[in-house]
Amino acid sequence: MSVSHLKEGDSAPNFEGVDQNGEAISLSDYKGKKLIVFFYPADNTPGCTLEVCSLRDGYAELQGLGYELIGVSPDSERKHRNFIKKHNLPFPLLADTEKEVLKAFGVWDWKKFMGRKYIGVHRTTFLINEKGKIEKIYDKVKTMNHSDQILADIG
Repeated sequence: MSVSHLKEGDSAPNFEGVDQNGEAISLSDYKGKKLIVFFYPADNTPGCTLEVCSLRDGYAELQGLGYELIGVSPDSERKHRNFIKKHNLPFPLLADTEKEVLKAFGVWDWKKFMGRKYIGVHRTTFLINEKGKIEKIYDKVKTMNHSDQILADIG
């Protein structure tokens, strides 16, 4: 069960934020294009690093199928720049420090880990079609081979 209030077929929230370089990015920048927006908890953590490296490794194939990628976490622009440089990531990372995009997509919510409840990012990926509609939601992301997980559905 997805934590997000969004479901497949819904219009994607019209988000706006800044990437690792302070450049504005919004959903409208991708009008008429297919987009993968993936939400992850934090840069340089084991699971998140596996996930972004999997997407990096599958990026050319995803682009070949017409998809662009944007990663979103609550980390700062500086942390994102370092993460991109360290792992040679070819796609932008949105610095959602105010958690506006996370909340719009419904992935900033209560979590439970080792018996402790806290608010955080639910690792979730949204496939958005050329018309801005959500085609698929991955709420059970396979961090080690997330690009394969997506390619199995769209390839």
